[in-house]
Amino acid sequence: MRLPKTFAGLCGAMLALATAFGVAQNAPQATLQTSSTTLTAQERDAALKQFQTTHDNFLKSISGLSEKQWTFKPAPDRWSIAEVSEHITVSESTLFGVVQKAMQSPADPAKREQVKGKDQMILEKVPVRTQKFKAPEILQPTGRWATEAELTKAFDEARKNNMEYIRTTNDDLRDHFFDHPVMGPLDGYQWLLLISAHSARHTAQIEEVKADPNFPKE
Repeated sequence: MRLPKTFAGLCGAMLALATAFGVAQNAPQATLQTSSTTLTAQERDAALKQFQTTHDNFLKSISGLSEKQWTFKPAPDRWSIAEVSEHITVSESTLFGVVQKAMQSPADPAKREQVKGKDQMILEKVPVRTQKFKAPEILQPTGRWATEAELTKAFDEARKNNMEYIRTTNDDLRDHFFDHPVMGPLDGYQWLLLISAHSARHTAQIEEVKADPNFPKE
């Protein structure tokens, strides 16, 4: 699949889309619906592995940090690890709301042809940080959690809910679509993959902060 020239702006466009449609910060889980076309066992397993891997990588990246390391800013206009972590955590439930939006649209199996190949594109390209851009206000860090422990608990709960949805849902994710401003139509399953890929992208950002020459030694 040929990538859009503006693919580097994918993450920002994705988050802007969530904002534009007024997705709640703590979006409830989608209502399960009986359908003759549900995810295959292979699709569930693949998504769950992605969610578990990106969950573990994120928590590993912030484990054992001192307060100085947690709050260190490489530059006045760059986020600290605490701020990046807050952005990841807020986005976890906010972006699930886009999955809900997809499921509220009429089923349209004819669109399946338009989204072929996008699963892999999302997983491979979204985490690549070749271009930076500003997140919308709703997903800007504001100090929602006072401590790393509180933030970690919130992330764990949101990720657990999303993984339970993947594990148990009968929603017809492959036949419901919601347009992405860069990639065009994505099905509900692909929007789920974006959640995991988004956290991978910003876990890489955390590693960039840790690699800064002025990052505190302890």
